[in-house]
Amino acid sequence: MSSADRLLTTTLRAYQEPHRPTDFDRLLASTATLLSNLNNHLNISLLTSHLLTARAIWDLPPVGADGLRTCLRILSVYNTAALHVQRHEEENAKLTWGQQPVGSGVRCDVWARAVAKGADDRSERWKHLLVLTGTLMGMESEDRRALSRGLRSTLEQAVVTAANLALEDIARRRMAHTAVAELGSNAVMLSLAFVFPVLSDHHKQMLNCDLVLPAAVRAMTGPEGFQNGDFLRSISAGNVAGHETFYRASPSSFAQVQQLEARPLHQNMGPLSRLAAFAVQHAADSRAVLDSLGVLLVFTAGLLERWRQCPFSSVDISAEAAVLPPEMLQGPWIVLWRVLKKIMYTVVATIQPIIGRCLLDSRLRNDATAPIVASKTLHTLRNLCFISSRQGADAFQVYVFTYLTSLDIITRYPDACVAFLQESQPPVPGQPNSQALTPLDQALTLFYLNTAEHLPLSLPTPAAETLILTVATAHLSTAPPNTPPMSLTLPLYEAAHAAILSVLSCPQHAALTISLIPFYIDTLLASFPARISPRQFRLAFKTVVQIASPPFPIAATHPHLAETLLEMLHFRAASATTHPLPAEPGLQANSAGAHQEQQEQQPLPPVSEQTTLVLALVDALPFLPLSIVEDWLTRTAEAMNAVLDPSLREVVRKRFWDVLVSGEMDVERAAIGVAWWGLGGGREMVMLNQAAPGRGGEGKEGELMMSGALGGNRAQASRL
Repeated sequence: MSSADRLLTTTLRAYQEPHRPTDFDRLLASTATLLSNLNNHLNISLLTSHLLTARAIWDLPPVGADGLRTCLRILSVYNTAALHVQRHEEENAKLTWGQQPVGSGVRCDVWARAVAKGADDRSERWKHLLVLTGTLMGMESEDRRALSRGLRSTLEQAVVTAANLALEDIARRRMAHTAVAELGSNAVMLSLAFVFPVLSDHHKQMLNCDLVLPAAVRAMTGPEGFQNGDFLRSISAGNVAGHETFYRASPSSFAQVQQLEARPLHQNMGPLSRLAAFAVQHAADSRAVLDSLGVLLVFTAGLLERWRQCPFSSVDISAEAAVLPPEMLQGPWIVLWRVLKKIMYTVVATIQPIIGRCLLDSRLRNDATAPIVASKTLHTLRNLCFISSRQGADAFQVYVFTYLTSLDIITRYPDACVAFLQESQPPVPGQPNSQALTPLDQALTLFYLNTAEHLPLSLPTPAAETLILTVATAHLSTAPPNTPPMSLTLPLYEAAHAAILSVLSCPQHAALTISLIPFYIDTLLASFPARISPRQFRLAFKTVVQIASPPFPIAATHPHLAETLLEMLHFRAASATTHPLPAEPGLQANSAGAHQEQQEQQPLPPVSEQTTLVLALVDALPFLPLSIVEDWLTRTAEAMNAVLDPSLREVVRKRFWDVLVSGEMDVERAAIGVAWWGLGGGREMVMLNQAAPGRGGEGKEGELMMSGALGGNRAQASRL
């Protein structure tokens, strides 16, 4: 008897002994050695058959990660053995006559068939999938072509068949909720996550996606995946003042987060989410898609609630360095947020094809189902906003598509818009018994306002006032806190401005607009530059002037409103400070609802309070009523020339020139601009800093008067 035969006999006998963890590694090592060196294909089948029923391998506690780690190691054993067999065949092909062959000498096709025959009726289908997946990956992954075309197709067919039959069997037994069935389902998902890139498109289409999808979602959210967010409970035992139980890896605190990262399914969430996305796209039963969305919604809602109960949710990112010790920031804190971000990426990658299918599937895009899908998707994203709002974590294409597509769908249904805003309305500051917003409350409010910004066209006026204006104006009216602002203070304040502007821009809300504009402009001027950026100020003022000008209906009932706003701004510019403001970062998506196009981060030109106000005048020129365009071209040029700093004045001049020549003005206003430039002294004022003809140096002296008033020199010359 050869040494391989003796090892085979010993190993087969050890398979039938009770499970002993101390012998487990040795047993798997012996199995891998035998698979690579047995020269009789019948023995390879025998070894595989006994391995899949071995008491020493499978008599494990039915709960915990040990069972799935065992599955991963079995898969790894066959993957490694297949690699060795394939390499031995390549080396033996180069031998000359008389040289001793390397390994067993069994060819890859023969070896793969022998392994497949060992996956017989004595063992469960999900165990078959482990050895078949390991064999296929070892032979054919990473552009290896060890098998014949026919055998590879047969092996892929066997993998798909084993997965489908295993899931069907588990679904039949699922009513018992046995741990073995849960282990089998997770083992199928783990195997498919690994082998999915190797399968051909033809065989991928043969997967029973109606069963794969719910199994994949259960694997993501269940005990072997993200544990339904229960790992947050362990760190809730600590607190900000006494956080030792968290960062010292106590079993009741951070150790559970570490253990979570080490689980096989958690380590392969990327491939698993791609498998789930494929299943969403190809599931024949749309109810499976809706059920999966519901499971993810419940999971994220529980995660949000557990994070709210966690004491670390009250630590703002701007205060982390001061509150948390360095040993925690450099280790546990990074791991925790890495886990949370992986949750967000996995969930978003799974619901993105759901909302995409809602655009194409007639069973999901109908008027009864589409608003439900969109609302649940938005609620799911809202539940994740405490993660996505952290340092612009939502600025990736899959998230943006999911968010904006959900908004596009829900805006077709006014009742759904009202219901979503009512269900997600955040606490409003300034009300009786209201408390200061925590970082979590700020993140939820930011998501709410950014979402509400898209909905005014779909809301009746009372709902727009109650659900948008009440919340937004409360954040504008709140006095600046005495403590330093939190990380979301500025984005939240700008989101409130954007939400108000979206309501003001809707013609059907004209009654609200007329009553709100005075309050809003007063707040806008009072908040600049302390609480609002120059970019946001200019955008807000330009929008309000546009709303107050033709063809908006307010211009007919209040024809002088636009010019009154300009007068207020012009008066403020005359007394504004001239020192440069702190540099403003370029455009970026910094919140859950930010949807600006991602641009190269380029430094913005320096501005002062005075030049920002003058730039706001310039921005408003293309929207003014025709009767006042020429006069305000002159007055804006005078305000520009009043800027003493040449570098700051040049910023305004470039913007002024851009408005005149870039096509921002329509034909009529552009014609007025051309005449003003050539005959009205515009060229001399803009390019040469000269005063307007006949205005007696008014622009340089800075004399304040209403538009159309006579200057001092002319008043003295006229003595009628």
